[in-house]
Amino acid sequence: MLGAVAVLFSFQLAGEVIARFLGLPVPGPVIGLALFAALLALRPDLVPSVEGTARTILSHLSLLFVPAGVGVVANLDLLADKWVAICVVLVASTVTTLLVSVGTFLLVVRMTGGEDA
Repeated sequence: MLGAVAVLFSFQLAGEVIARFLGLPVPGPVIGLALFAALLALRPDLVPSVEGTARTILSHLSLLFVPAGVGVVANLDLLADKWVAICVVLVASTVTTLLVSVGTFLLVVRMTGGEDA
């Protein structure tokens, strides 16, 4: 398990280094995850070496929301001041996500020659 965690943290570190070095507006862990996914796609024989650890981490995923909850409680005054803007952004981003998801689905259906959606 220690080796698999080291691999996961290594990819997260690589993502952070790339994001900061290139000044990308993408979080480092997202870049690291993309790199790790690409590696696993190219080398599927590596999947069993991290699968057990990944399943264990995912089974405790709810614990990762504790820091976010603490952040919300710690910034209640800011949330109270900016609640209208936050609500507008949440609604707009949700609608945008839904529209992009539907558009992507329709594009994939057309590209794969599926029936009319």
